[in-house]
Amino acid sequence: MPIDRRSLVTLTAAGLGAQVALSRTPAEARIVSPHAGALDAAHFGVDPSVTEDQSAVLQRAIDEAALRGTPLFLPPGRYLVRDIKLPSGLYLSGVPGRSQLLFAGGDTMLIARDAERLTLAGLTVAAAGNRFTDPTPGLVYLRSVAALSVEGCQISGGTRSGLSLEYCAGRISNCDIWGCHYTGILSLDAAGLEISGNTVRDCGNNGIQVWRSKQGEDGTIVTQNRILGIAARDGGSGQNGNGIVVFRAGSVIVANNRITDCAFSAVRCNAGSNCQILGNSCARLGEKALYAEFGFQGAVIANNIVDGAEVGVSITNFDRGGRLAVCSGNIIRNISDSTEPARRGSGGIGIFAEADTVVASNVIEKASRVGLWLGWGAALRDVSATGNVVRDSDIGIAVSVAPGAGGAVIADNLISRTRSGAIIGMEWAKAATGDLAQDGAARFPKLRVERNYVS
Repeated sequence: MPIDRRSLVTLTAAGLGAQVALSRTPAEARIVSPHAGALDAAHFGVDPSVTEDQSAVLQRAIDEAALRGTPLFLPPGRYLVRDIKLPSGLYLSGVPGRSQLLFAGGDTMLIARDAERLTLAGLTVAAAGNRFTDPTPGLVYLRSVAALSVEGCQISGGTRSGLSLEYCAGRISNCDIWGCHYTGILSLDAAGLEISGNTVRDCGNNGIQVWRSKQGEDGTIVTQNRILGIAARDGGSGQNGNGIVVFRAGSVIVANNRITDCAFSAVRCNAGSNCQILGNSCARLGEKALYAEFGFQGAVIANNIVDGAEVGVSITNFDRGGRLAVCSGNIIRNISDSTEPARRGSGGIGIFAEADTVVASNVIEKASRVGLWLGWGAALRDVSATGNVVRDSDIGIAVSVAPGAGGAVIADNLISRTRSGAIIGMEWAKAATGDLAQDGAARFPKLRVERNYVS
């Protein structure tokens, strides 16, 4: 696709945003690779001063480097490319922020399949305003890579996801991914993956997705990422708009991430058993901040901070097999009901739990409706709520006493400054008792309320 120099500058601005212009001197093209013995892509004719498509020469350089088992260095500059195949054994590196691969339009940009080992380091990959003609899921699409390393890369823009992985093992670290139509990082059926230290921002549907094609163990670790500005461009009831979303993937650890300004959840786990959501700092979420839902069995949600959401923590869908959790040590504050008419009356809840769950040692402050809600109708079984501090809610603790509801223990909690009662029995959304912290709990044989301090 021939384009002149002015068109190239326009494409770069669309894909990368404002940056300091790169000089294109012959000396810069001869920058020495940091890897001893690495091949220089410039030796194969890859040239930052060329404004036309350089896919063919870059592909020759990549193929030769992989064949030799030698790293390939891409000098600083801007290179228009398309349909680049990344062979097994490739180690492709550049200067972070300055070695820029711009999409020339076509079916794909960077793609790998069935690779034993692959490393991408210090590269900038941008859609540059061009569109895909093939339904490739990502700007960078990697399938069945046994030992993958993507480190220190910048990936931006495009009508697809930024980095799309299928059946991969390895590490995605210290990357900056932004402006993607769908998802920043999408992993399907991982085989031992770590996603750590990345910044994912301003994406259309989700920040990081860890999905499986059918329910099973996954084991991906998602840690120390910054995720912000995630929209729900394609709508839905929660499949979009999340900082991190886990679907059908078991034994996933989501820990120590900073997640803000998402249309729906900070972390949403749907049908992912044995998921751990630990130590995340979350703010300004549009719906339920931390969510374990549908057919999960086993979840630990501990030591997180949530500041601003419709619901702080939701452990739900006992009717669909969702059960078995520990929710402890969280700080949940500034929780308000939805302003959207369709969701009004479902928010303003600090922590919601239904079945086979311990809710202990949490601090909940300013949940507008209910600080801690146990069960919904008959969906209540074996829930223990102990040692929590609940402050400034309309109802401190709500517990289902509807026909068919199972057992619950509410003990040793401190409940302060409630307007409609400290502990209220509920039949679905309707209050069915007086304040059980004062009297009346004995008439519910499956409910034990004792030693709570109310002020």
